[in-house]
Amino acid sequence: MRETFRIWAENIGAFYLDVIFEQRPGYRASCLRGFLYVLSKVFLLVAVKARRFLYNVRILRDSTLGVQVIAIGNLTFGGTGKTPVVEKFARELQNQGRTVAILSRGYRSKPPPLHKTLLDRLLFRADTTPPRVVSDGKSLLLDSETAGDEPYMLASNLKDVVVLVDKDRVKSGRYAIEKFGCDTLLLDDGFQYWKLRGRRQDIVLVDRQQPFGNEHLQPRGSLREPPEHLARASTIFITKSDGNTQALRERIARYNATAGIIECIHHPLYFEDVFTGQQHGLEFIRGRKVASLSGIAQPEGFEQSLVTLGAELVYSKRFADHHRFSQQEILNAINRGKKRQAEIIITTQKDAVRFPKIDRRDLPFYFMRVEIKIVSGADDFRDCVRKICFR
Repeated sequence: MRETFRIWAENIGAFYLDVIFEQRPGYRASCLRGFLYVLSKVFLLVAVKARRFLYNVRILRDSTLGVQVIAIGNLTFGGTGKTPVVEKFARELQNQGRTVAILSRGYRSKPPPLHKTLLDRLLFRADTTPPRVVSDGKSLLLDSETAGDEPYMLASNLKDVVVLVDKDRVKSGRYAIEKFGCDTLLLDDGFQYWKLRGRRQDIVLVDRQQPFGNEHLQPRGSLREPPEHLARASTIFITKSDGNTQALRERIARYNATAGIIECIHHPLYFEDVFTGQQHGLEFIRGRKVASLSGIAQPEGFEQSLVTLGAELVYSKRFADHHRFSQQEILNAINRGKKRQAEIIITTQKDAVRFPKIDRRDLPFYFMRVEIKIVSGADDFRDCVRKICFR
């Protein structure tokens, strides 16, 4: 039943994306886009402007916890490369002597038992369930299904950083301060989280390939907020940069002329066996026939990077973003890869944390480990970190 629902939900999601990005022709699709456009205007008034107004006049109350807060997010949903940027900030701040906690809402993670949260709200009028501790800064404590794939990946890569999951990030921030002595809170996907303020900096990511999605607010498009809301950002990252960003920089400057602008790319580091942990350098795939398997928002860039590194991509299979793979899907990828004479199968690290255990390994599975590499604006990055550390 659960598997059937997952497949149904992913099919609906794929249909929705085809509609809003105008890849599905016909009268019905056009009518649906018109209806979604009307809903997007309602969303702008109710979920964006009215909500912001209620916070400004203090009807909705924000909280200050007395520590540094860095909210890292974007204006659009999906595919900007946010997780590696969170990792880079956490690593740099930790190296500068800060005690960092990453606070995530745990998108598509397994929620706590419903009876527990309902009981808390009935008895205490608030959810007193403690946040899920993915990492206590010493050990990885949860699996990817319970933690969510992105918090789990961050905790795996950052062994000495606390990673907590809870929709209420005021609660998880307070927990990080009281239990772990944290003095710096990184809000993963936190640009729209206005409930936690205080000494806060907003870091916004803009994807060079699709900087503002299809220019429509959700549900008609992929924008969470209008582009002019870049004015709130203290620092802006242009991700997946190719150096040809002058027009994008000029548009950003119309909304925010004072923010530091940093350009970066996703830089491959090595390939690691998903099941054994064995690592190889980037030359490992040069000249080899490779199959790819992914469940991310924009798989084209990942697949192109394999070709750029010298692989011959003979087969690729794409699933919906955050797809949790079944054993049969992994076996299907092996069978189809072998038919195309692939020597290895490559996936992303974000996908690898969602792989099930399998006994049959006719083809080895590797994930490509990447990090953010700054190609322009290094001084702005250092200045941003300096402000956080010495504020």
